[in-house]
Amino acid sequence: MPHSIFGSLPPRVTVVEVGPRDGLQNESAPIATADKIAFVDRLSATGLPVIEVSAFVSPRWVPQMADAVDVFSAIRRAPGVRYTALVPNLPGLERARQAGVDEIAVFAAASETFSRRNINQTIDESLATYAAVCDAARAAGLPVRGYLSTCFGCPFEGPVPPARVAELSARLLDLGVYEVSLGDTIGIAHPGQVPEVLDQVLARVPPERIALHFHDTRGTALANVLAGLMMGIATFDASAGGLGGCPYAPGATGNLATEDLIYMLDGLGLQTGVSLPALVDASAFIETRLDHRLPSRYVQATRASRR
Repeated sequence: MPHSIFGSLPPRVTVVEVGPRDGLQNESAPIATADKIAFVDRLSATGLPVIEVSAFVSPRWVPQMADAVDVFSAIRRAPGVRYTALVPNLPGLERARQAGVDEIAVFAAASETFSRRNINQTIDESLATYAAVCDAARAAGLPVRGYLSTCFGCPFEGPVPPARVAELSARLLDLGVYEVSLGDTIGIAHPGQVPEVLDQVLARVPPERIALHFHDTRGTALANVLAGLMMGIATFDASAGGLGGCPYAPGATGNLATEDLIYMLDGLGLQTGVSLPALVDASAFIETRLDHRLPSRYVQATRASRR
């Protein structure tokens, strides 16, 4: 078990794999549909409990996700794995439902400027849209997860008040989402800030309904995860190989790499059910379809040790 210096940590952690969606959507090089399917199938063999496969969004805005239906129709679904998709509106929900998704996710922002720039809606307008999506999803028997971006800072407005993050987290739960994933969209969070945000959020939302989504833009993602663990959070998003750059910091690392996260959680003695070697194999495969190396430190170290 973890050394007592870390206090009481959750014994089991849920890792939500977002590489096929949040990771690949930021890649400039087109990825073939067959390669996306093969990537998801490899991830299904790792023991990951949740894989975000694609997004049912306008192909004009996110061309990399234009083949969402084709990907969902061809992946080999492993028992016990939930296959999810991002859905922005009712038409997207209908496409997702027809594709046979297990659950959906909606994406709100904690800062007005980011909300307008990202989805061309105010925060209130977006929540009105998502209320209709949640109602329809509930009627179709689909669970809904909520993403809340810019929780630790906004590229346009700067600092975001933790009280606003707490209020919007509670509002998302009121819409019917089962969990809110708090996103560090620009990779600015640090372990001194994480408790400040979580103190406010956890005063209104129980820890089992909060997840954390960190970027490693400034090298603090794993430290932030540890800070979250110490406050009782047991669900974290990550992206295989560290797929997905940070669009607001060109050239910088984006998503926290799933391999790096699993390596740390394994070292802490926390159960995830995820195989590190199988993860590395999945990342090694998709890396051959990209125009750059993957930033995961664990993947890089594994590659170096095999030379």
